[in-house]
Amino acid sequence: MDKRQQLIVTAFELFYRHGIHAVGINQILQCSGVAKKTLYHHFPGKEALVEAVVAYRDRNYLEWLDARLARAEGGVPAVIEALFDALDDWFNDRVELLTAFHGCFFINTCGEYGDPEHQVHRRCARHKAAVIARIAGHLARCGLEQEQALALADTLGLLKEGAIVQAHVTGDTQAALKGKALAVTLARL
Repeated sequence: MDKRQQLIVTAFELFYRHGIHAVGINQILQCSGVAKKTLYHHFPGKEALVEAVVAYRDRNYLEWLDARLARAEGGVPAVIEALFDALDDWFNDRVELLTAFHGCFFINTCGEYGDPEHQVHRRCARHKAAVIARIAGHLARCGLEQEQALALADTLGLLKEGAIVQAHVTGDTQAALKGKALAVTLARL
């Protein structure tokens, strides 16, 4: 891993666990073992590092989600089950790529960057839109019309987000399974 990537991975781990504004540059440098001069060679400041961390998590999460949804065979119900089974694995720390569960990095980050016009907030919003688009794409692959796939993906997205918040805020590690049961029921209506 090169120094730039080492900084991003270390910053992500610290930001995800403690919050972006609670973590200073010196803590990132100490944990990464990278010199301050090297950090500023790659990033002009903490905001640029934050944006790189958001992009890093976005890539990892979307690749993981795509891989999990691509395994679904058996139509729309299989995609729904794959989505919530993937979340269940994440909430219960069975997904090494995503690290230990501390809620949604993008929701947490938006809590720290509340201005919807801020670049970091906008990047998080784009991530959420990309997740819905990915889910819709997998639903369309099962034969749903694009409009139907988007509508169902939007509904599943609401349930997914609620399950994430429930798991994080209350520690309900069964939240994804509860969301799956509800989603499957709704899809039958």
